[in-house]
Amino acid sequence: MRYALRKVGLFALTLWAAVTLNFLLPRMMPGSPADAAIARLSQNGPVTDETRAAVEAQLGVPDGNILQQYLAYLDQVIHLDFGISYAFYPEPVSGLVATALPYTIVLVGTVTVIAFILGTLLGVLAAWRRGTWLDALPTVGGSFMNTFPYFWTSLLLLFFLGYVAHLFPTFGAYSATAVPGISWDFFVDILYHAALPAVTLLITSLGGWIIGMRNAMINTLGEDYVTFAEANGIGGRTVALRYAARNAILPNLTGFGLALGGVVGGSILVEQVFGYPGIGFLLFNAVIGQDYPLMQALFLMITVSVLVANLLVDILYGVLDPRTRR
Repeated sequence: MRYALRKVGLFALTLWAAVTLNFLLPRMMPGSPADAAIARLSQNGPVTDETRAAVEAQLGVPDGNILQQYLAYLDQVIHLDFGISYAFYPEPVSGLVATALPYTIVLVGTVTVIAFILGTLLGVLAAWRRGTWLDALPTVGGSFMNTFPYFWTSLLLLFFLGYVAHLFPTFGAYSATAVPGISWDFFVDILYHAALPAVTLLITSLGGWIIGMRNAMINTLGEDYVTFAEANGIGGRTVALRYAARNAILPNLTGFGLALGGVVGGSILVEQVFGYPGIGFLLFNAVIGQDYPLMQALFLMITVSVLVANLLVDILYGVLDPRTRR
């Protein structure tokens, strides 16, 4: 319990630092959030002070001293009110995030969990059967797949399976004729559109889990307690899973926590290539459109998700390896 409370306290302190830094960074940047909008207006002629004040009021540019702005910002964070989007005006930032978040969680989150489980099991198998084809096939195959970057794999699949073979759709999360709702047809249509992005993420991430787990497993198999368990006649499957794999999985578990926290951030390049309307696609458009409120909300959400994932992994570490509690 003391171990968990220490981790929760560290999480709270880190969260406050992240929220404060997210408040300070945009204000340390040169210019103001209204400059981008005013720059577009200035192309048609000089902008008066009255016009500038109207633009700032319309965009909700904060006023008052830095302490007042900080307190108002904390109140907005608590109530999940991040203002109005500049690039998608007059849509509220919270509404845009709420619309895009489920797509990213379903796509990236599901693929991340599948890749971790499948890669970890294949890594255990490769290490336990090292020197055989059961070791060479997943190791060499994983290393080969891991060399392809996300955007390159996305473009290859999009071109050959989308434009050439016409097997999968090439844009969006569902068909233009589909009616959003809770129905089997709409669910199948969403899966159909998510197939290529999901395969891309699975191909490019599976190799890392396999190789990482295999290397950690081989090191663990050389430990004395594994040799002692084998000498006592314990079955090979029990030794592999309950003794070696349980300790070897800890480094992979750390990586899984980071990957799971990064799920909320989505995969910017993959979502952009396929036009998939997730958080990554939204973040890309926010940067291009200099949408400061939307960027600030997305950065904060990604940071919080990583912190929460790390907290859960730290607590799980204490369950799997009691030595970490000390």
